[in-house]
Amino acid sequence: MNKGRKETITIRVISSGFVILALAVFKPFGLDVLQWQAYIHLLALFVTGVFICMLSDVIMKYIVKMPRSYNHGVSYIIRRNLRFQLINTPLIALGICLYRHFVLSRHIESNLLSWTNYLETLVIIAFCSFTIGLYWRFKFRSRYLAAELEETRMLNEKLKSLPPTPSVKAAEDTGSQKEEAAEKEPAPLSPTTEIVLTGTTNETVTLRVQDLLYIETVGNYVKVYHLLDDQVRTDMLRVTSKQMEDELRDYPRVVRCHRAFLVNLQQVEQIVPKSGSMQLIIKHSHDSIPVSRSNMAQVKEAIKS
Repeated sequence: MNKGRKETITIRVISSGFVILALAVFKPFGLDVLQWQAYIHLLALFVTGVFICMLSDVIMKYIVKMPRSYNHGVSYIIRRNLRFQLINTPLIALGICLYRHFVLSRHIESNLLSWTNYLETLVIIAFCSFTIGLYWRFKFRSRYLAAELEETRMLNEKLKSLPPTPSVKAAEDTGSQKEEAAEKEPAPLSPTTEIVLTGTTNETVTLRVQDLLYIETVGNYVKVYHLLDDQVRTDMLRVTSKQMEDELRDYPRVVRCHRAFLVNLQQVEQIVPKSGSMQLIIKHSHDSIPVSRSNMAQVKEAIKS
């Protein structure tokens, strides 16, 4: 048995033991009237809990396609743990309810299967699951931090090796397709081609995509930060960031990192981890741009791909 598998089993056994300990202390489901027999039922529930936890791991690995791993970064670990709890908690509650119906109801009739009993069990297990999650998060905090630092290091290395890439259109037009496209339409844009960003009141900003640093949303306007003669220049356009995103959709290096920011990844000097998220340090201006949790996966994929 490999180390990872052994650790998984240990975690599931301890987690199930915590739930059983809570049940032994508070004795819900009428366990308080069963005297010493209650501990036999608790042992059976412990075995049931461990089995369902392992079943949930199988579902996560083969159906959800998220195997247990510390090599995919902190955001992956957090997403996987959340999805595991969303799958495992209802299954554990269902397993306990079935045990109550088929075994405990012989002694206590109120344990017959019903929506009320299921919801009661689900609330108890959800509370225990939340508490256990906090415990494991604290216990593996150092490992999470190490994984986060390693992921950040790899992303920074990727940033340093990002080559100037053509637009999506240019990347798609290869071989004979490129020749055919050249006959039918103008040559595709490249990062060195000047483009014109337009606002809704006829104002424009002309720049090369490789000189774009980032775009910030300010009310009904956007601020376009870009290089002009090696100096950072800021221009205002009355337009939404969504419209800017659409105008730049042919350039995969320009991505949304936050609801208020679009950033050119080729102008990112460094990625800095911060409280489960990260910030992007921009070249030339050295501004710090936040990355929201909802956009982290998109940003990482754009850097890695």
